[in-house]
Amino acid sequence: METVKTIYLGELRTNATHVRSGNTLITDAPVDNKGKGEAFSPTDLLATSLGSCMMTIIGIAARTHGFDVDGTVMRITKIMAENPRRVGEVVVEFDFPQKVYSEKEKAIILHSAKTCPVAQSLHPDLKQTIVMNFAE
Repeated sequence: METVKTIYLGELRTNATHVRSGNTLITDAPVDNKGKGEAFSPTDLLATSLGSCMMTIIGIAARTHGFDVDGTVMRITKIMAENPRRVGEVVVEFDFPQKVYSEKEKAIILHSAKTCPVAQSLHPDLKQTIVMNFAE
């Protein structure tokens, strides 16, 4: 069974439906690539996918090891490169809540981010910069 069904709507816009849940999202080409930039671009989704995957795997690891990361905020920055046009770098910056994390917990968090399935699936030339801000 397919995972996503996508329809091209014209004007560089798509409507993607997650088959299992029925949730939908729109993509637009970015303004710097002839689009309207009124929704996530496909490359925005790539960057979002990386950050969301990292956070999900961190959450699983935290639950497994008996601590939580509830309230963590991520800021994701996509940096484009040229020749060929591609995502050159994704910066994922985590702001953890005001909790005291042990050095072991911090190591688990960083390892989880680096080894999430999306991070492992991307080409090694794509620079993945991870910043961890712990507010203690």
